[in-house]
Amino acid sequence: MSPSIAGRALLLALLAWWTVQLVPHPLDPAVIGGFLHLIDLPFHEAGHIVFSPLGEFMTVLGGSLFQILVPLICAGAFVRQRDWFSAAACTWWAGENFVDVGPYIADARALQLTLIGGQTGAEVNGHDWEQILERLGWLGFDVRIAMGAHLIGSIVMVVSLGV
Repeated sequence: MSPSIAGRALLLALLAWWTVQLVPHPLDPAVIGGFLHLIDLPFHEAGHIVFSPLGEFMTVLGGSLFQILVPLICAGAFVRQRDWFSAAACTWWAGENFVDVGPYIADARALQLTLIGGQTGAEVNGHDWEQILERLGWLGFDVRIAMGAHLIGSIVMVVSLGV
């Protein structure tokens, strides 16, 4: 077996294992404490800066938006190269990012998740999704929206594995 095929098989097995760990546990705050979250977090924080020229709302939304867009941009680059395996792996990563933002969205009213600074949203002045949903008038739907993000992410992850 060539190293390329062995590496792809190993990555596929790892992605399948993570899928089995994440999909059955919607809105589990442990997702935010996991290894994959540590990979996603720099893209989230960079998104606030990237989208800052577009105003306050987009600056706040930009964190979650960018952490989903980066893997999709990577997937697009692999599609252009006709590297379907890598495109599917990056699309899986985008799905994982939807799952990753789910607990954050669900916490918009409770404000109990520990944020980067070590305090909860209740101890500081809220967090991104509290501001986003409050501005849209959707704060009362935080858990439903979070479940939607989890469902979308789960479907994308499973379909990507199938590809």
